Amino acid sequence: MRRAPAALLLALVLAISGCGGDGRSSAARPAASTLERTLADPDGDGALQSAPGEALRDRTELAPASRPGRVLATFGQLTDLHVRDEESPARTPFLDRYGEPFDPAFRPQEALSTQVVAAAVRALNRQRPEAVFVTGDITDNDQRDELDWALRLLDGGRVDPDSGGPGYRGVQSADDPDPFYYRPDVDPPRHPGMLAAAQRAFRSPGLSAPWFAVAGNHDVLLQGEKRPDARTDRIATGDRLITSLDPRAKLPSQATTAQAVDALLGAARGGRSLRVPADPARRSVTSAELVRALARGRATRTPERLDYTADVGAGVRAVVLDIANRAGGQAPVTEPAQLAWLGDQLTLARDRPVVIVSHQSLPEAILRLLDADPHVVAAVHGDSHRNRLTPRDHYWIVSTSSLADSPMQGRMLRLRQDAAGGYALETWMVDQDGRGLAGVARELAFLDAQGGRPRGFIGTRADRNARLFVPAG
Repeated sequence: MRRAPAALLLALVLAISGCGGDGRSSAARPAASTLERTLADPDGDGALQSAPGEALRDRTELAPASRPGRVLATFGQLTDLHVRDEESPARTPFLDRYGEPFDPAFRPQEALSTQVVAAAVRALNRQRPEAVFVTGDITDNDQRDELDWALRLLDGGRVDPDSGGPGYRGVQSADDPDPFYYRPDVDPPRHPGMLAAAQRAFRSPGLSAPWFAVAGNHDVLLQGEKRPDARTDRIATGDRLITSLDPRAKLPSQATTAQAVDALLGAARGGRSLRVPADPARRSVTSAELVRALARGRATRTPERLDYTADVGAGVRAVVLDIANRAGGQAPVTEPAQLAWLGDQLTLARDRPVVIVSHQSLPEAILRLLDADPHVVAAVHGDSHRNRLTPRDHYWIVSTSSLADSPMQGRMLRLRQDAAGGYALETWMVDQDGRGLAGVARELAFLDAQGGRPRGFIGTRADRNARLFVPAG
């Protein structure tokens, strides 16, 4: 079933809530973390407001509750940043209207990705982590300019998110007649000047702690699906931005990636498009370039994969696994050489607690290795855009929501010894600070009819702030 136009859905929610848009966030800014105060919509009117904090909830599925003791490590997680060049000809927002599996192709807040990441960085810094893991989909479309912006956001410094020529050129312009796109200058909730403001340079504070990254499918594939090639680079660096397909065209229900691209290009010939300034910085990033940029001088298992280890706090070993499929598609992959390397790293960790870090949820072959090692306390990942805490064998699987969708939260984790000889992994969510355009993005994401709110990406109460007990090894 086709969904209603995004602008109409936003208008209906706004009419019910009776709130206007003036470019500022209407919700009170949250406290330092959701332990103190958070945001909620208790009356269901579509307007976020300040809500009480959520204390840690004991989760005892793996081990009984015991008094937490000495802190071994405190670290943060940011995931699925989707730093986005929303003006790029290589993007496919026109697919959004066709529903699954295309419906994440356009978001009403998509022009504000850099400002959201800066707000999340500021909020996480207030938690004073010893390290931060950035668990993939750092970029949205495997583009060089997106990677450069992401690095500057995480390291700190001047960020200039305007690609191509000066100013905004894209599907959200006020004069775009397509009702499937939200236009902030004219559609409710109105935010006049939002797109112009989104293109202005600003300074990011950068993360105050060392950060460790892993590759996601969007970091190595176009739209997280297709392996880039010379043809797609010509499209990305060219001057034609497709905004809609020929309405008479029929997209294949089943096709290889190459066949699907050919079908899309054919359907685009009879559709609408914009002329945009070309930009060579929109070219795709190779795997080797990505590894060099994100490894930051650390030794990796191979030059093409971000597999490496890092120590955090008092003897906690993190093993970072790159399971993004360079051939195409979202499904994670592993190979015998990676499994052998992981087995060696688990042995080398000796008696230290081990945390596994990845983008996608781990394949079963990797999980079986972890099941056999009593020192593994957690497997932390992104990709799902959902907060979820799942017990498995003797360790916890931690999934965290995206900065691209509501609720736009990061996560903190603190590993402690407990009185029973095991561990207590304390974890809590951190709302981005909502300053300026980041607050506008959060409100738009919350109203998005196919975004994180209707899909329950915030998770249950037990998936957010919890104390996860881990048995003694």
